[in-house]
Amino acid sequence: MPQKTVQKQKIKKGGDQIALDIIAYTFCGLVALMCFIPFLMILSGSFSSEEAITANGFSLFPQDFSLDAYKTVFKEPIVVIRAYATTIGLTFAGTAIGLFVQTMTAYVLSRRDFEWRNGFSFFFYFTTLFSGGLVPYYVLITQTLNLRNNYLALLLPLVFSVYNLLVMKSYITALPESLIDAAKIDGCGEFMTLIRIVMPLIKPALATVGLFIALAYWNDWYNAMLYVNDEKMYPLQYFLYQQVNNIEAYKKLLSNATISSSVVSSMSLPTQTLKMALTIVVTGPIVLAYPIVQKYFVQGITIGAVKG
Repeated sequence: MPQKTVQKQKIKKGGDQIALDIIAYTFCGLVALMCFIPFLMILSGSFSSEEAITANGFSLFPQDFSLDAYKTVFKEPIVVIRAYATTIGLTFAGTAIGLFVQTMTAYVLSRRDFEWRNGFSFFFYFTTLFSGGLVPYYVLITQTLNLRNNYLALLLPLVFSVYNLLVMKSYITALPESLIDAAKIDGCGEFMTLIRIVMPLIKPALATVGLFIALAYWNDWYNAMLYVNDEKMYPLQYFLYQQVNNIEAYKKLLSNATISSSVVSSMSLPTQTLKMALTIVVTGPIVLAYPIVQKYFVQGITIGAVKG
């Protein structure tokens, strides 16, 4: 028998629906444009000369095209590559460890047969309201754990987040309890149930929380400022932060020095353009990660929005 072909009929939209689509697309386009224009100004500013930025301000297109800012950033490429390697290593290791630890914790707290889950949940939630402050935390890292100038001082503080735990727990709680019971009947222990049953079903949550953790490690400079004195261990953010501060301090030193004004004016050290170039160098790689996890990220942030 010949197979019957099913033709899809296009649903005709009414005037109200077309008008609503136009308004929605126009609004979304304007919001996207408002988000893109500042980034475009940063990009054009990084390729402009310092004199043009000082005289005319920032614009959408480069003024007096110059690569001085990028030459300053990559004046010592080995140092920049080492800072990149430190940040990338911390980001990958911290994201993997953080996802695993928080998934295990969320799985335990989501189990209804865990007798003390309410008590442990309270202790986790309590830390979001009150904390010991910076001093005891600093003493813990530097004296109790003795992690000064140690990569663990950059890794451990960001491994666990209660907010990420709550996101993961809410997603695991939404899974059918019958899946866990079926896994037990088939002989799976708790750990194998988590690895083989739960984790494959929570990919949106894993992608969302993983992106949050990766952003936290990529943008971290505060822990390096507190616990690291060795320049070879500086992550990218703190290294670039130090570079900007050094140039600004050097320009102040030149302006206060007793030398001729002609010499000072001839030394065109980029400051504003350097900040723009550093922003591009820092945000470029992490921006490329968004399209990869976008599908799962959208699903993850809408957890609990629709109930079946």
